[in-house]
Amino acid sequence: MGIGVLCGLMAGAFWGMVFIAPKLLPAFSPWELAIGRYLAYGVVALVAALPLMKRIARKLTRADCVALLRQAFTGNLLYYVLLAFGVQLAGVGPTSLIIGILPISVTIMGRRDHGAVPLSRLIWPLLVVAAGIACINIDLFGGGQSAHGAAADAVARPVWQKLAGVACAAGALVCWTLYAVDNARYLQRNPHYSGNEWSALYGLATGAVSALLALAGWLLAGDALSAPDTGRVWQWFWMVNAAVALGASLIGNNLWNIASRRLPLTLSGQMIVFETLFALAYGFVFDHRWPRPLEIAAIVLLMVGVAWSVRLHANDKSA
Repeated sequence: MGIGVLCGLMAGAFWGMVFIAPKLLPAFSPWELAIGRYLAYGVVALVAALPLMKRIARKLTRADCVALLRQAFTGNLLYYVLLAFGVQLAGVGPTSLIIGILPISVTIMGRRDHGAVPLSRLIWPLLVVAAGIACINIDLFGGGQSAHGAAADAVARPVWQKLAGVACAAGALVCWTLYAVDNARYLQRNPHYSGNEWSALYGLATGAVSALLALAGWLLAGDALSAPDTGRVWQWFWMVNAAVALGASLIGNNLWNIASRRLPLTLSGQMIVFETLFALAYGFVFDHRWPRPLEIAAIVLLMVGVAWSVRLHANDKSA
């Protein structure tokens, strides 16, 4: 359990990177960001999978391929497009903390799985997490200002834009909830795959789906998919996407697979809070500001809720 919690924390540190990528590449649409990231993920996964390919090929079944394609589309492409729209429309902070509801949604979905602590015992830590999410939404729509006196990220945006960003973030929340539950249950039913093997296969499936969608988009939209035709811009685009593919996708997903196999869904769901916390930290550094009071309250409440949940699971396991 301790290793599972540690891997969940480290996965969150790598996953928090994805909230900064749209801010680093403002010239590109969310669709282009998703295709670029996952094409890079496919290439990185191919390199990582080459030494394992013979061993993996002997295990791979048609059901595995269907599961990989389903998870690649839901947990990667659609999720990341919606996340990127959320960041561009509402900002890093609001989007990361809406995605932070994942511990509640995943816990509810996994309440009947093996090793799960009864939901009645988790209600208070989940309410603490929900209070943290409420704090950031009050901060978002209450018009808080940054420490420098300028409009903070997402605060100076029109209300319709904030609402659209929140809707996109909520859609990303649904996508990743479905992926997290599907992935955890599939790994637990198929222990013959290591976390590294499944992460590599997941990357290959994601790269294949991304390549097909990129080709379809190019055929249908042509120049409409292109960002400013500047070599330096495209070089930066691939550098950022390669870093996210290696860190957030390959390494982060491998760590998450280890956590998913070692922890029940009612606890692994709580580990997703670390993605939110690291995303917030990276966002504050990027914006050169300190968190506002309600953001601090949200961070504290999320950490308390997760620590409380871990303690309940540890006590239940020892019993």
